[in-house]
Amino acid sequence: MASALQMTPQLEQIHGEIRDNFRALSNGFQRLDKIKDSSRQSKQLEELTGKMRECKRLIKDFDREIKDEESKNPPDVNKQLNDEKQSMIKELNSFVALRKTYMNSLGNKRVELFDEGGVSEPTADDNVRMASSMTNQELIDAGKKTMDETDQAIQRTQKVVEQTIEVGTQTAAQLKGQTDQMGRIVNELDTINFSIKKASQLVKEIGRQVATDKCIMLFLFLIVCGVIAIIVVKIVNPNNKNIRDIPGLAPPVPARRLLYLRTTDYFE
Repeated sequence: MASALQMTPQLEQIHGEIRDNFRALSNGFQRLDKIKDSSRQSKQLEELTGKMRECKRLIKDFDREIKDEESKNPPDVNKQLNDEKQSMIKELNSFVALRKTYMNSLGNKRVELFDEGGVSEPTADDNVRMASSMTNQELIDAGKKTMDETDQAIQRTQKVVEQTIEVGTQTAAQLKGQTDQMGRIVNELDTINFSIKKASQLVKEIGRQVATDKCIMLFLFLIVCGVIAIIVVKIVNPNNKNIRDIPGLAPPVPARRLLYLRTTDYFE
């Protein structure tokens, strides 16, 4: 049946380890029948008890993996895996009962391996069979141990809650401080943005003033050049009537022409 199951590599590894431990338990109990020395039998039982504890841990790991993969598997696969888990639980409980029989035969009763209530999610028949194999004192001890573990779990939960509240308070204080810091940063950014806008406006005004000054200087330069050109033309060609006299500038002196009379013509 196990070979036909659809398992993840992790489940297959755990399942293989459980089956290996079951084979080791079966061989160990078979060898136990051949051992006559009670001390060697006790030692062999201790080794088998260690194997049972390992099987219990592996079955719990197997159950956790089933729950983790439950949402990914179809219902029939989940049912097969759960059936396989229950089968392994029953097989392990049979080894537990066999161990108890050998312990009673040796007259060396010890605390049951599964005082914590058995492996994960045993069936009702398994619980009844395990409880029926325990004495009244063992049941009382198991109940006391379970109550003590429950109290310890409650105390641990209270500590976790207190630590969580403390961490929440510290986190709230840190968030408040960070919120205030963010508010200050936003205000500073607004101030910087306003300063940048004012600087931009000032640069634009300066640019306009510089452009205006350049235009004025260009017009003055053109006027000066025109005046110089007129003066030069007036000096070079003073008879040019198309050029008006420049105010403040005296007209050019007309050239003097001397009248030369021929003496011979005069006396004739």
